[in-house]
Amino acid sequence: MFKIVVIGGSLGAVSALKVILASLPKDFPGAVLIVTHIGMNRSMLPEILQRISALPVRHAADGEPIMPGRVLLAPPDEHLTVVSAGERPYAHLVYGPKENHCRPAIDPLFRSVAATFGLDAIGVILTGYLDDGTVGLQAVKARGGTTIVQDPAEAEAPDMPTSALRHVEVDRTLGVAEIGPALVELVSAAGQPGAAARAAQAPAASEWIDIENRLTGEDSDMTDLEKIGKPSSLTCPECSGALWEIGHGRPVRYRCHTGHAFTAKVLAALQSTTVEDALWGAIRALHEQERLFNQMSEQAVQSGHTGSVAEYRAKAAQAQAHSQSLREVIATRALIVKPETV
Repeated sequence: MFKIVVIGGSLGAVSALKVILASLPKDFPGAVLIVTHIGMNRSMLPEILQRISALPVRHAADGEPIMPGRVLLAPPDEHLTVVSAGERPYAHLVYGPKENHCRPAIDPLFRSVAATFGLDAIGVILTGYLDDGTVGLQAVKARGGTTIVQDPAEAEAPDMPTSALRHVEVDRTLGVAEIGPALVELVSAAGQPGAAARAAQAPAASEWIDIENRLTGEDSDMTDLEKIGKPSSLTCPECSGALWEIGHGRPVRYRCHTGHAFTAKVLAALQSTTVEDALWGAIRALHEQERLFNQMSEQAVQSGHTGSVAEYRAKAAQAQAHSQSLREVIATRALIVKPETV
């Protein structure tokens, strides 16, 4: 089977991808699949990258064969995965549960390619916030593939490369200008020293890859979660279901039985957003309460019930003071909780 390159990135990745694709020759003998965090918005990324790429670039179509010499991008709001029918790999688009609050997400592509291509997979993590892609890169490594990470020192957002380096025994850490030539070398090489041995060391230890692939693409049941995790006391911010702590390694991760998945870092960011939303909702309610008590005070004056005026004005002042206190809480949280794009 030919080799496949999977690339994942977020903030700042477009600039990096331009450099990488521009250095791949038109006779590049491997397939290239890319996921960036584009969400559900219409994406012009294929047109942007085609201007500098000698290889054809477009969004992947469900069911199309994976072939060398093509660049396929994850389309908006769908996970791009790879499955096989016999020896023939093809693209499979999944409108499945979000992973790390993203759809498309990086981890589903990397996991599916690790399972389908094994030793012939090359995973690349580029710039981006938080840590989507780390677990996917672990899957590539576990099945004997090769792993590359952009040097965090030159990344616009170093979180994703830093996380990958912290949690994966990465084969190469490279500057963006070095990644393209390295891909040409790796795809053209016969194999990587020690890769087969790595993949054969403990096949049961990487069973989680197949289980999590099922959780992404199928209506899997809770018995799958029992094989790779244990119930936690936390709830899913996407569907409010119970979260299971995945136990095969680091980073700490969580999944619900419907398939939503989060690293602890992403979950903490989402919880921070939920807390802030709740605080702003409380401030809105206090503003309305203040206005209501002021109106009641005015009505009491007009109707001659002056004994209630002081009470209503005091309650209005109390509501105003409480709303100001909550604003100060939000401002304080902003100093200690880094705002990050999920």
